[in-house]
Amino acid sequence: MNQVGDYPVAPEFRNFGARLPNGLPYQPWAAALVKQRSEQNGKDDPVTLCKPADVLRLLTFPPPRKLLQVPGLVVILSERDVTYRQIFTDGRPLPKDPEPSFNGYSTGRWMNDTLVVETNGLREGWLDRRGSPLTEAARITERFRRVNYGRLEIEVTLDDSKAYTTPFTVTLNQKILLDTDLLEYHCNDNEKDRAHLVGK
Repeated sequence: MNQVGDYPVAPEFRNFGARLPNGLPYQPWAAALVKQRSEQNGKDDPVTLCKPADVLRLLTFPPPRKLLQVPGLVVILSERDVTYRQIFTDGRPLPKDPEPSFNGYSTGRWMNDTLVVETNGLREGWLDRRGSPLTEAARITERFRRVNYGRLEIEVTLDDSKAYTTPFTVTLNQKILLDTDLLEYHCNDNEKDRAHLVGK
């Protein structure tokens, strides 16, 4: 049981393609949407509205997460909104058409020291603070690998042909926080800022 977090805020929180040389490969409609959302300063961001963050946004949020492994299952507990994600490691295949949800449906398998996770069944949402879209067509592959005693590397490949012209891969490097407790955090106690996000 180890916790991971990313302090200070990772650049991918604001722009998921921040470290990609050419940025995210948006479809034209998606690029126009991101421009519009960026000009609004996050006013309509689902997270600003206290809705759950989706699977990839939870990986870039600063609050820590705790990974638990039991036979057939890895669970990621998140301090943000006291939420969880299930990754089934019992050999089951991904369902063809799962009910869409914020975290989607995830299956995983170990390849040596790397947990490889496949996810589908996501709801439409925001990939980052800029408003990069995530559609229900998205399929995500994650590779979780503990690089050393204090570091976790998560390689994320997103294939979402509705919003992006080509699949792309982003690598997130996160600290492992040993012997740290998760605290309660509920967005509903902190939604007062929304009135000040006026945009253009």
